[in-house]
Amino acid sequence: MIRSVVRGIGSALPRRIMKNADFEGMVETSDEWIAQRTGIRQRHIAADDETTASLGEAAARAALDNAGLTPDDIDLIVLATSTPNNTFPATAVEIQNRLGMRHGFAFDMQAVCSGFVYAVTTADLYIKGGLARRVLVIGSETFSRILDWTDRSTCVLFGDGAGALVLEAEESAGTIADRGVLAASLRSDGTHKDKLYVDGGPSTTGTVGHLKMEGREVFKHAVGMITDVIEDVFAQTGVSADTLDWFVPHQANKRIIDASAKKLGIAEDKAVVTVHLHGNTSAASVPLALSAAAADGRIKKGDLVMLEAMGGGFTWGAVLVRW
Repeated sequence: MIRSVVRGIGSALPRRIMKNADFEGMVETSDEWIAQRTGIRQRHIAADDETTASLGEAAARAALDNAGLTPDDIDLIVLATSTPNNTFPATAVEIQNRLGMRHGFAFDMQAVCSGFVYAVTTADLYIKGGLARRVLVIGSETFSRILDWTDRSTCVLFGDGAGALVLEAEESAGTIADRGVLAASLRSDGTHKDKLYVDGGPSTTGTVGHLKMEGREVFKHAVGMITDVIEDVFAQTGVSADTLDWFVPHQANKRIIDASAKKLGIAEDKAVVTVHLHGNTSAASVPLALSAAAADGRIKKGDLVMLEAMGGGFTWGAVLVRW
């Protein structure tokens, strides 16, 4: 059978680093308060000349270089983002143009923090369906543009950045020993929309709006939902917490990561954690963490890697990949 195998990975971060202490003159908070409740120590904030498209392009070029490929080798770009450069066209098309691609096709995917997991799953289906041989999957966000900088409960949590993977079709035996995307599980439940959302949009207010979140409600649902989709992937593949090499979760809150791993029986040293460096970068969070672990040699060829995320909507999902 055809598998979608990872050929390359890359990331990009804005130049500016904003530490927890920088908020102390803006809102009523402290480095200790933020770090104890979230695990976040710093985040990157985009400058005026840094956008979702420019960060996505930089991450894409890094992934292509890592794969030893050029934009001419790519058939499809899937961009996961909730902060597009424009309402339309898709920011993926802008990235396609910035890369100099005059072929193939590109589109955006909106599943908030789960966006990259949804995008990898979608790219895998396009590859298996024969519509693309090589796909650039990008998660890129500039959440700083939609934050209310007077709301201490949300403005300290988020950051900007981008990460990208190159997936390529490869003939495989069709067993769990194959490299590539092995299984996925995606879910959503719109009854939770008001727990994490942006209070604006073209069809309602005609404005961009600001992020609103009921933090306790999100935390209450997160661990159970994450466990749900990961256990489904375990059931599909026969993989267990013991046989998993790496757990790469959405980087929203260290407490959620720890509680999810504990409930699933995943050893603490198998979890890749970058929330202290990047904060919550929404759809960029999983590929940024993946890129960091691949770059420092933790994730190696043949490793079993579980990706998971949960975001506004609610949306949530998990993907199992053999590196």
